[in-house]
Formats: sequence, C-alpha cells, structure tokens
Amino acid sequence: MESAADRLSEVRRKIADAAREAGRAADDVTLVAVGKTFPADAIRPVLAAGQRVFGENKVQEAVEKWPGLRVDHPDVTLHLIGPLQSNKVKDAVATFDVIETVDRDKIARRIAHEMAEQGRTLQLFIQVNTGEEAQKAGVVPAEADGFIARCREEHGLAIAGLMCIPPADQLPAPHFALLAKIAARNGVAGLSMGMSADYETAVRFGATHVRVGSAIFGARDYG
Repeated sequence: MESAADRLSEVRRKIADAAREAGRAADDVTLVAVGKTFPADAIRPVLAAGQRVFGENKVQEAVEKWPGLRVDHPDVTLHLIGPLQSNKVKDAVATFDVIETVDRDKIARRIAHEMAEQGRTLQLFIQVNTGEEAQKAGVVPAEADGFIARCREEHGLAIAGLMCIPPADQLPAPHFALLAKIAARNGVAGLSMGMSADYETAVRFGATHVRVGSAIFGARDYG
C-alpha cells in the first residue's frame, strides 16, 4: 500500500518535471503540503520524509495541532491558506509564518497591528477571486491593483505574493494566467496557485507555491 511518503515523492517528481518542461528550476517551486483535517499522526511521516512547508485552512486546527509537531521540527514553515476572520488574526499571526488569504482592508489593518504587537513579520499573500464567485473569499480582479496599493501604502505591508483558487467547474489555466498578469503589473513575485488536481499546470504558468493535500495525504474524511 502506497504511503504518504511515497506519494510525497511522486508529487515532488511531477513538480520537477513540470518545472523542467517550463524551463524553470524545480527549486523555484515551493510545495505546501496541506494537512487540513488530518491529525498529527498523519503529518509525522511526511515530516520524517523531509517536508518542511505545510498549509492549514483553519486557525484553530493549526493552534491545536502544530505546537506539538514543532517541538521536534522547529524549522517548519506554516501557511494559512483558508479564509481569515478578524477575531482569529491574533492567533493567526502567532501561529503561522505565511498568510495567503489577505483579502480586505479590515484584515490587512489587523494583521499589521498584530505583527507590530507581537514583533513578528509574516509573509503575506493577497487572495484574488479570479472566478468572481460569490461564495468564495478574495478580492475580485478589477479591485486587486487598488487593494495591493492600499496594503503597501496605507497599511505598511510588504506583499510577497498573490493566491487564487480557480472555480472547480472551469479550466484552471486562464485563472493562473490572470493571476500571473496581475502579479507582474504590480511587481509581486509570489504566485500561490495549483492544488492536487492541477498543480502541474500551475507550475507551467509560473507558480512559486503549489498547495497539495489529498495527493500526498490521501482522501479526506469530512464526516
């Protein structure tokens, strides 16, 4: 039976192949292993296989799960890849190293305040709702330039990258291309795009970070 470590190795190989096909170096792409809903015991074999960058969707789940794991692996980098509520910003800044889901001024202000209060500097990505889906978080493309500018100029935030989650019923490539275009014109270097079903495509469109969960950990049980 294939293990999580085996699946991790296969994902890494596919990232390297996709990068090579795109004329990029494999180490230009950071694999974010998404451990949402999986317990600490499921994370440990992936840590043992050398993975050090992980993503979680919920602040509370990360607060409960990661302090113990970090005792043995203090070099882990933890990404928040799910929506951030204002009442969770304090815990998010204390727990995560990267927040990928900055999407409104209220959150940007609170993150700036908490980083100053806690003496921490996180990498910040702005989530862009490329499909303009009503149920999905993120700033719509037409407002992205203005929001990036406000984050920098009004809130004093350095923006490391942009993130998107394409609509499930559409081809992802046009959304990846759109995100890359917005990033380029705003001088933003990072592109977090691509998940288990489409990360190879994302790499070909310039992804610097891919968020892969089920292809490494297996199917999730949401029951």
